[in-house]
Amino acid sequence: MRRSHLPLSALVLSMLLFFGGCGNGAEQTESVTPVSETYFIFDTIVQIRLYDESFTEDQFAAIGAILERIDSRLNRHESGSEIERVNQNAGKQPVQVSEETFSVVKTALEYAEWSQGRFDPTIGPLVDLWGIGNEGASVPAKERIEELLALVDYRQVELDPVSRTVFLKKTGMSLDLGAIGKGYAADVIAAWLKENGVRSAILDLGGNLVALGEKPGGKAWSIGIQDPAENRGEHLGIVPARDLTLVSSGIYERYFMQDGKLYHHILDTETGYPVDNDLLSVTIVTNRSTEADALSTSVFAMGLERGMAAVESRENTEAIFVTKDNKLYVTSGLADSFTVTNRSYERIE
Repeated sequence: MRRSHLPLSALVLSMLLFFGGCGNGAEQTESVTPVSETYFIFDTIVQIRLYDESFTEDQFAAIGAILERIDSRLNRHESGSEIERVNQNAGKQPVQVSEETFSVVKTALEYAEWSQGRFDPTIGPLVDLWGIGNEGASVPAKERIEELLALVDYRQVELDPVSRTVFLKKTGMSLDLGAIGKGYAADVIAAWLKENGVRSAILDLGGNLVALGEKPGGKAWSIGIQDPAENRGEHLGIVPARDLTLVSSGIYERYFMQDGKLYHHILDTETGYPVDNDLLSVTIVTNRSTEADALSTSVFAMGLERGMAAVESRENTEAIFVTKDNKLYVTSGLADSFTVTNRSYERIE
């Protein structure tokens, strides 16, 4: 992991652009000066920005150690990680893992069950086949997609809570916790900060945002929702947040073009191809980043109608849907608080 300090002016600019952060710069002229640290881990940039002048370099180093621990356990591309060992032993034998890894895998399987497989942590073989986000990505042969699709089935993961083992029943299966791991890490860091007395912070784990507490002065954070048609940092609306997390999934994050068609990284567990529906993006707003991470993928794959119903059925969970015809749909709990800031989008009541 690489840790680096950002100049404060650069960090504030990124916050203002990405967090909408409060879109009115005057709101940030508080007496407490923010301190920050930037890390590169989980193949993404992690930014921790908090309002606590007593926070030390050693404490930032402790956060880095937590991030490294999680990565060393959950990153399937990390040689020797617990998930890598589980995948290497697919179809052979169960692998004992830490309580942390066991809990994350168990949680991932619970969301797979809830979503009826629209979220599936065994998607690894297809992710590798498509290679979206890597140089030279292209559409694989249909026969190969169908072959690997047979390995995507969360019901073929066997957990033994007594021996704390994980077993993939078919040779070639591969767990990929990329759609839940950053959310889990965000929750762990947020809890650690609270335990260490921090009451006001913004955490950004590659777009998984946690608004911890409220801004100095007692106002809610103003979190900008990414405009899927624009570069990172351009928002289409703002959500006020206190102790909330926001996670978005959309076709704009990682993709390639082939023969005039866009192929994005959210794969359909039924077809083996990228999800093809009427959505550009989904943003989940809730109080646990692990949940928001898993739900953003699940609900995007469900599509607008089914996804709206699924979110409305959950307590303390809201969502913002952006469709390909530039329409915005929000769940009932955000009806009075979500503000559209880009007139290119029409909010549908």
